[in-house]
Amino acid sequence: MTAPTTATDVNQPSLEHAPKAGRRLSWPVLLLVIAGALALTSIVRLITGADGITNVSQMSTALQLAVPIGLAGLGGLWAERAGVVNIGLEGMMILGTWFGAWAGFQWGPWTGVLVGLIGGAIGGLLHAIVTVTFNVNHIVSGVAINILALGATRYLAPLAFVGHQGGSAKQSPPVESLGHFTVPGLSDALRELNDKGWFFVSDIAGLLGGLVTNVSWLTLIAVALVPATWWILWRTPFGLRLRSCGENPIAAESLGVNVYKYKYLAVIISGALAGLGGVFLSIVANPFYLEGQVSGRGFIGLAAMIFGNWMPGGLAIGAGLFGYTDSLNLRGGSANVHALLLLGALLLLIGAIYLVIRKKYVHAVITLVVGALVFAWYAGTNEVPNQVVAATPYVITLVVLALSAQRLRMPRANGMPYRKGQGK
Repeated sequence: MTAPTTATDVNQPSLEHAPKAGRRLSWPVLLLVIAGALALTSIVRLITGADGITNVSQMSTALQLAVPIGLAGLGGLWAERAGVVNIGLEGMMILGTWFGAWAGFQWGPWTGVLVGLIGGAIGGLLHAIVTVTFNVNHIVSGVAINILALGATRYLAPLAFVGHQGGSAKQSPPVESLGHFTVPGLSDALRELNDKGWFFVSDIAGLLGGLVTNVSWLTLIAVALVPATWWILWRTPFGLRLRSCGENPIAAESLGVNVYKYKYLAVIISGALAGLGGVFLSIVANPFYLEGQVSGRGFIGLAAMIFGNWMPGGLAIGAGLFGYTDSLNLRGGSANVHALLLLGALLLLIGAIYLVIRKKYVHAVITLVVGALVFAWYAGTNEVPNQVVAATPYVITLVVLALSAQRLRMPRANGMPYRKGQGK
């Protein structure tokens, strides 16, 4: 006699068929990998003479470009850990840029930060109502919010900004700066060390110098949100309940967790974080709102979150990687990207050797051939076209996601519809 199928069997993926997570790297191993990558980059810098790939200014720009991507990724992390896919991060960032600049030029930048947070949270609330309460497909809802946010800001901008000095139908008046800080003494010492061009040591100095030179206060808040998110979600009862809603909401409900409440809170926080990323763009990166300035960063933030395997630390590394490649557009782009072709060829060679050790010979040969082609591109040219430089962040996004896809494990109930009491 066959046992009856329960609601849990029907609506939730079984542990048998759950995707297996890849082995997590311990902190010592992760730091060793980062040090190895930095040493390899230093070798490439010495060979190519492209000192700009690790100088203080490059790293400072990379940090500034990584912050909005990281905040969008954190927003996606909060929502998806509660089981709600948030494709609407782009739209929530757009709302943050507009509301932040609108309030900022009238009442000051910190008021703009607060109002931008609220603007993004409103987008999150709308997404929660549509997906959690009405069980609309999460992707459809997110796309609709992106379109709605773009249309709403285009409608509101002429009404709010035209007639003010510096304002237009597509741009807000300038917003006062939040201010920057530089660690005195340490910043100058690291810059001097970076300028010496020594192997590895100067590259570390450039990386650290970018973290302590002309840093916005909002950057400091954004960086602090990464460990804060980890602590809240993995070290508090609140975080355990929230994550249980993304893994098995029926089991969470049976233990007394109000699944609707936690999903709502998670998606609203998600929208607020994405809105904060938008505020960064319209107050820190640029002192004004400009139509189109989000420019796909919400989607890249989502990619950074996936690359990080739905973990804050991995997300931060992904955001840093994408921010760094984006910074190549602004500082010596063609020469730096050309130097990175050599770095890519060396990484592919190392990858081929690793695959041979793992006895994956076909994959190793393919990797080696691709590496040889990249090296031939590097050796046969002196620079890369500007179009390639502009496309580099997006190409890196696709390549990194493709290479990391095998080790990913999203929350098991992510994107699945849930109704209260369905497990009874």
